Amino acid sequence: MKKIGVLTSGGDAPGMNAAIRAVVRTAVYKGMKAYGIRRGFRGLINGDIDHMDVKSVGEIIHRGGTILNTARSDDFKSEEGMKKAINVLNVFGIEGLVVIGGDGSLRGALDLSERGFPTVGIPGTIDNDISCTEQSIGFDTAVNTVLEAINKIRDTVSSHERTNIVEVMGRYSGNIAIHTGMAGGAEGILIPEMPLDIDKLCKRIIEGRHRGKTSSIIILAEGAGKAVELEQIIEEKTGMETRATVLGYLQRGGNPSAADIVLASRMGYHAVCLLEKNIGNRVVIIRGNKIMDDDIAKALAMPKTFNEDLYELAQVLSI
Repeated sequence: MKKIGVLTSGGDAPGMNAAIRAVVRTAVYKGMKAYGIRRGFRGLINGDIDHMDVKSVGEIIHRGGTILNTARSDDFKSEEGMKKAINVLNVFGIEGLVVIGGDGSLRGALDLSERGFPTVGIPGTIDNDISCTEQSIGFDTAVNTVLEAINKIRDTVSSHERTNIVEVMGRYSGNIAIHTGMAGGAEGILIPEMPLDIDKLCKRIIEGRHRGKTSSIIILAEGAGKAVELEQIIEEKTGMETRATVLGYLQRGGNPSAADIVLASRMGYHAVCLLEKNIGNRVVIIRGNKIMDDDIAKALAMPKTFNEDLYELAQVLSI
């Protein structure tokens, strides 16, 4: 291939810019031309495409978000929209595409691949809910961002002797909640993968109070419930003043961690190497600290999993 494109789609994740940089610079190094497609699949359909060179991706490796912007596209979900997208790629002479994003973005990459256009996906989502890879771009940064917030919240709840429910992102995945709850020493972790036992949680809070614990932090994954709804229930059942904190988009922003920058760079390089060989319909993954790739359809069909051992360990240590 001589011309490839790159786009980011869906929710932004810290490290996406590092992946874009790696794709563009690897392409230039290999004598290929790189094109940046703005605003995801919506921009692809609209032809919002610019040539990118080494200078285009200078000074972005440390920045959060995505310089290509991101958007969702209902038009792309239709057969007509997909055909239009491929026509636009052909008009620009783009022979292969790198798609950086989460589950929905990778499904878009699969749609293009199934219609004969070579496409490689790179998992970029703070949710870390793509089972084919041990880690997705943005997860490490999000966990550290949430952990920093938890540590600050604990200072306040300790001063006021309160319980605080911290709602974190993750859609229907409890990965952020498990890792931040474990690292932040939370007294409770509520995730969608496990049934919610509010009485058991309240019993633990009460027992802790009898041992002299005057405050508690509960980490709630957004897919397991709403913090503002649990606030009153916990306060009524435990008698402890309870507050809710919803961290929201704070978790998506900020400079990527070193781990995310390195991961994104490795994945971006691997994606270009695949397209250079005219190989598409692949998703770049990491397993055992080795960068490899897998069939997109096979990867997306894998059941969602979570680290049950880490969750159980967090339960033991939070008594």
